[in-house]
Amino acid sequence: MPHPAMSSDHTAVITGAASGIGLAAAMRFAQAGMKVCIADIGADRLTEAAQKLSLVAPRGEASIMTAAVDVSRHEDVVALESAVQRRFGGTDILMNNAGIQPGSKMFGPADNWQRILGVNLWGVINGSQVFAPFMIERGRPGLIINTGSKQGITTPPGDPAYNVSKAGVKAVTEALQHELRNTPACQVSAHLFIPGFVFTPLTAHGRVEKPAAAWTPEQTADFMIERVSAGDFYILCPDNDVPRSLDERRILWAAGDIVENRPALSRWHKDHAEAFAAFVKGT
Repeated sequence: MPHPAMSSDHTAVITGAASGIGLAAAMRFAQAGMKVCIADIGADRLTEAAQKLSLVAPRGEASIMTAAVDVSRHEDVVALESAVQRRFGGTDILMNNAGIQPGSKMFGPADNWQRILGVNLWGVINGSQVFAPFMIERGRPGLIINTGSKQGITTPPGDPAYNVSKAGVKAVTEALQHELRNTPACQVSAHLFIPGFVFTPLTAHGRVEKPAAAWTPEQTADFMIERVSAGDFYILCPDNDVPRSLDERRILWAAGDIVENRPALSRWHKDHAEAFAAFVKGT
């Protein structure tokens, strides 16, 4: 059974929803008869996405709303929440999904770091802080789903700003859920959504055909909805290349660097390559 927040005539707000996983989730919510607000940047992209949603929504365009929002700007998110209140009466599901990954280097430009952290981390903080109080006050079951990343858990070398932003999303979402479950009469829960390899505009890198290893955005959104409805906090998604069992071993090894006092990122350290390979195999 779907989570009770995913009910007909309830409202879902999704950031970064003009394409990819955000749009796939919006399509599922619209098909379920929900009112849907998609927030993103780019008027043409939003218009095109809204047209797709209107075709599957039982009430058509009357239940679809768009908003041009820079989630790194607190005032934009405040305006978004107010607009949803006026149009649909409030929010039942908030999916803080907006994210960018332009690439980064440890000693790269500060502006690049600030933009990545602004969208990926502050977007989640802004969304949670602005929407949650109104969702709690609404007095009915609600969901805040924050899109993280496996890179925020195992922090592989090569894109440190992205890793930092997604590690922050994990910490923020854990703290948010702790706060919500200790708030009297609160029926809102938070969930950390951790996609695998998904073929989206963010990951395409010029490719037009989905790699065999990747899931589609639709597969990923369906998995998210299934696991949220089952009550999972950590929604750890597999893909066509990496099963959950391998993700678990990688995550355990990363935590083991601290416990075992190994070198930082020992998974990629030549002196620990054989030990990691044996650990993954369970030997």
